[in-house]
Amino acid sequence: MVVPEVTHDRGLWTVPNAISLARLACVPVFAWLLVGADRPVAAAALLGVLGASDWVDGWIARHFDQGSEVGKVLDPVADRVLLIAGAGILLLDGRVPVWVAAAVVVREVIISLATLGLAFARARRIDVQWVGKAGTLALMFALPGFLLLDLGSTGDWWRAPLAVATWAFTLGGLALSYYAAARYVPLARDALGAGRDPANRGVGAR
Repeated sequence: MVVPEVTHDRGLWTVPNAISLARLACVPVFAWLLVGADRPVAAAALLGVLGASDWVDGWIARHFDQGSEVGKVLDPVADRVLLIAGAGILLLDGRVPVWVAAAVVVREVIISLATLGLAFARARRIDVQWVGKAGTLALMFALPGFLLLDLGSTGDWWRAPLAVATWAFTLGGLALSYYAAARYVPLARDALGAGRDPANRGVGAR
């Protein structure tokens, strides 16, 4: 999904921004459901809903002219926080392979640091690219899959198809995410070169 150009900046108070803020607010709820209340099914469902809601706010922004410059920064920040928190909490809880969590967290930390560096350098904003959003969505569905695979017994009929779907989302999501990160390199170079134009300053990348 490529985020459309903002023709009318609607500011902070829009439905898409409210959804992004709600997604951020749900991070401690997810942690409490999994660790505090020991309700893994509810935690998995919440994480899946939070992943799907990322596409809902984009659809609303496009179809109801609710795009904003704030939203173009807030949306990828919410994605990044959710992925890092989700992978980190599941890793600490022992429900996701270490290498999967590490691959997710390392990628997000690198992109976060690059984004901060570009913002500090007053680079032009880098808009969200569909390939990165697709990778995020896949991973947000993969992480709940690992959580659910930890439940039940080995002979349960649903475990095999769930394992296939979980690993398909995991490998596909990681491939898309790292491909997006590779594409980010030349985009960042161009953004730095164009950063002298005050109208283009700011950064938000995925």
